[in-house]
Amino acid sequence: MSDLTTTTAAGAAAGAGGADAAGIDSRLEGHRIELTGYCYRMLGSAFEAEDAVQDTLVRAWRNFDKFEGRSSLRSWLYRIATNVCLDMLNAGNKRARPVDLTGPTPLAQAALSPRPENVWLEPMPDGRILPSVQDPAEAAVARESVRLAFVAALQHLPPKQRAVLILREVLAWKAAEVAELLETSVASVNSALQRARATLTETESRAGDAADPLDEEQQKLLERYVKAFEGYDMAALTALLHEDAVMTMPPFDLWLRGTGDITGFMTSIGAACAGSKLVPVSANGSPGFAHYKPAEDGDGFVPWAVQVIDIQDGAITGMHCFLDVPRWFPLFGLPDRLPADSRTPRRAPGVGAAPGACVRLRGVGTAPASARVRYPLLRALLQAHHVGQPHQVQQ
Repeated sequence: MSDLTTTTAAGAAAGAGGADAAGIDSRLEGHRIELTGYCYRMLGSAFEAEDAVQDTLVRAWRNFDKFEGRSSLRSWLYRIATNVCLDMLNAGNKRARPVDLTGPTPLAQAALSPRPENVWLEPMPDGRILPSVQDPAEAAVARESVRLAFVAALQHLPPKQRAVLILREVLAWKAAEVAELLETSVASVNSALQRARATLTETESRAGDAADPLDEEQQKLLERYVKAFEGYDMAALTALLHEDAVMTMPPFDLWLRGTGDITGFMTSIGAACAGSKLVPVSANGSPGFAHYKPAEDGDGFVPWAVQVIDIQDGAITGMHCFLDVPRWFPLFGLPDRLPADSRTPRRAPGVGAAPGACVRLRGVGTAPASARVRYPLLRALLQAHHVGQPHQVQQ
């Protein structure tokens, strides 16, 4: 826990009330991943989520001598994290995907117009937000609840409603526990949850596959996608894409819909990506790839994008390409160059699967029956906000 220790070293003894510093470090650090997942769902930003968790742990360290044990350490940390997130959200900024802000652009009118980074919903490595859990149902719900589409849908909710829905429906807290955390009444929590559900239901779109480990057919689909993309075989790629597939490219607000416009863009404006390499990563409970394009100097391959892939009904429905590689590649632990003779690895060096995930690529499939039974309302919301459907967000 070097960052926390460094940040607070000067006041360690006083802040910890004489308790063993290493022991406090360990106890607080053990909650980092789940807190990051919570803050990411609240904020929609990978870096803001990590900042929020760091602030949470620092506050907890400094006030550890005031922790009276009337609630669990976990509940106390969530209270601090919630307050940090609510303070950060007071500025009113709402993260979004390109499909939430504008309509699709016909290829003939395609132009790359960037927007500031604080506009965009950001990708997040699974390993930073999905803690290891033993229950397959809980693991499935956790993966689903960090999908780009669902986190984007959460942006429709006022901050406190967002917190209530996440705590109640994703983390399965009791209404009384949420009321205590927010220092409000159970009736107020239940009312907020009802309003949050209604808001998300109003933006309901077509149902998508549930986020879970890939089945064999989906794994084969992604293997064919890699072959088609690296070979820049537009006919093969077209056969894998849903007819209404979307392609987004933050920080540009341009997004494309349909196989013709997607492949047309790739062979015109995006022609420099021919001959690229894809390295598997796990992002937002979905399959993904680090996209390296040929270096201009001819010496290997250089970072170009982190792709997050949506799958539905046996086809690829979304290619979300995050192009701000100076930010994303370090976040995912990716190398800054691949050698010219490199073969596509099974997984990027330093990029592990999320805890509890299968060894191969992560993606979508059929969630355990226990998840469908235990979280019926959440699953309905998750399925309603799967892929590629616009949910207009006011900036």
